[in-house]
Amino acid sequence: MAAFARCPECGRRFRLPPSSTRAHYCRYCDALLESDDDEGDDDDRPSSRRTRRQSNTKTFLLAGLIGCSVLFVLCAGGVGIAIWRFVSPHSFPEQTEDYAQARQRFQTKLLRKGAAPQEWQVEPAPAGVRELPYQSGNLTLRTWVSEPPADGKRRPAVLFLHGGFAFGADDWEQTQPFRDAGFVVMTPTLRGENGLPGSYSMFYNEVDDVLAAAETLANLSYVDSKRIYIAGHSVGGTMTMLAAMTSNRFCAAASFSGSPDQAAWARMQPPLMQPRVVPFNRADQREFQMRSPLAFPRSFKCPLRIYYGSQEFFFAASSQTLAQLAKAAGLDVEALSVPGDHLSMVEPAMQKAIAFFQQK
Repeated sequence: MAAFARCPECGRRFRLPPSSTRAHYCRYCDALLESDDDEGDDDDRPSSRRTRRQSNTKTFLLAGLIGCSVLFVLCAGGVGIAIWRFVSPHSFPEQTEDYAQARQRFQTKLLRKGAAPQEWQVEPAPAGVRELPYQSGNLTLRTWVSEPPADGKRRPAVLFLHGGFAFGADDWEQTQPFRDAGFVVMTPTLRGENGLPGSYSMFYNEVDDVLAAAETLANLSYVDSKRIYIAGHSVGGTMTMLAAMTSNRFCAAASFSGSPDQAAWARMQPPLMQPRVVPFNRADQREFQMRSPLAFPRSFKCPLRIYYGSQEFFFAASSQTLAQLAKAAGLDVEALSVPGDHLSMVEPAMQKAIAFFQQK
């Protein structure tokens, strides 16, 4: 006599192999089958009991879908509010003090001192590049710079600040459009990066390194010291804005996907990474203020263009807000959307920056 089993989940009925003693599972929903000695068809079509169950299931599914739809609408609003809280500009108290003067009185308090939070590897300088030491306070750091031009003439120069917290050959390759346009390019490695001395401080003490590198660049015999520009991508874009607020060394500045607001930027970092990325007390808002161009919008000392990708919703609001506040103070600052994401926007933005620099 044939043995049968039924699925308690979907109601399907199956014929079991003769003399079978092992457990069997439904091939439709993987539920453990139960013994079923009822007479009936020996195929796997649902019985009349399955038909009644389907009817009840449909009712429950319909009610569940309606409930889920209502819940989704309610939750979507909450999620939208949560996302906006993460990406919207932070409400920093208005800082009427000049950023450079504020830096003279502020000293960051690092809870963690050590290397920058990014892996790196040793890479030799490629052809056409000189690796030079430069001095930032008591730290001896390194930088790559274009070799002297063959014609021996002085050229305008761009101090380009790399993205991330480590320098690599790909960062140098990113500067090719500037070099093709006739600029001498220098890309410095900052304290705590690539095994260099000094402690990473997340956009603060590194500003001193940027300004020290700018002086080294200006003193090169083949550089026109009156035509020094500064630009940077991502982390380098943030550093570009901070340096342009600190020193009048630069004729113009261009930030590519830089963050005007470090309180918002820190919130967007993965929770496990935050202690490594933020080396100071995260409850101290003054620490964030002193790293955020948005807190000192009146302090820019040269014309600035803030470029961000059309797909980078995180930077859009804060960049536009920063530009509006700076322009209201009579400064030549604009925030411009460029087609692309965090990486693909760099090439078109760099072309715009070249045209902008050539006018200044």
